[in-house]
Amino acid sequence: MAMAEEIRAEMVANVWKVVAAAGDSVSEGDTLVILESMKMEIPVLAESDGTLAKLAVNEGDVVQEGDLIAVIEG
Repeated sequence: MAMAEEIRAEMVANVWKVVAAAGDSVSEGDTLVILESMKMEIPVLAESDGTLAKLAVNEGDVVQEGDLIAVIEG
């Protein structure tokens, strides 16, 4: 049975750049999006191998702590 993993924002930040797209195969450690907070770039990484089933953010979005960023299905 495939597991779905939700990746959520750990802080309030702006979505600076979207690197991956829904449907992409990703490996653990791949950068999915880059957030910007307080002039720092924070990469959001895949935590497991799988397929990026959903990307819930767009460039320019503001995410709050706990907001869904992506779903990876393994």
